[in-house]
Amino acid sequence: MLLEKIKRRLFKLYNTLLLNHRNATFSKEIFFNGFLNIDNNQKQGAITLHDNLHLEKGIVIQIYGGSLTIKNDTFIGPYCCFYCHGGIEIGKNTLIAMHTCIVSSNHTIPNRESLIRNQPDIKLPTKIGNDVWIGANCTILGGVTIGDGAVIGAGSVVTKDIPPYAIAIGNPARVLKHRE
Repeated sequence: MLLEKIKRRLFKLYNTLLLNHRNATFSKEIFFNGFLNIDNNQKQGAITLHDNLHLEKGIVIQIYGGSLTIKNDTFIGPYCCFYCHGGIEIGKNTLIAMHTCIVSSNHTIPNRESLIRNQPDIKLPTKIGNDVWIGANCTILGGVTIGDGAVIGAGSVVTKDIPPYAIAIGNPARVLKHRE
């Protein structure tokens, strides 16, 4: 029990120091259950973490000059990835299960004479509403808005907006029905 308390305090100390050096605004009421991996080597962009968040181990945050905002009472499962070029906003009381990847950009596709990797990113803000549940191993692509109260089934790939209170599944994700 004592060892567990020491471990959690080390997670909090390490992650707090990491966030302090990454242009981050954050609450003191964040539960860290592991180390975060935050890369903001461009020294631009911002991270805003609100109250009562539960952040599991292995979360990867790549700012790339964009922004990440996670609002109150949200749970982020282990090994989730956030690529924040165009900005990612996550609403209140949201659950994001393990191994989910959320991006906010895409690459341009050039002609055959040009290399894809040398093309600029297209910034596409991604917004996830309040009271959303995203199942395990989902991919949320850039430019998507997921409405309040929506449910995204495990393994889904969200390529288009999902309306409020919709239940969507599949690749690409399609609305199956709506919450009553």
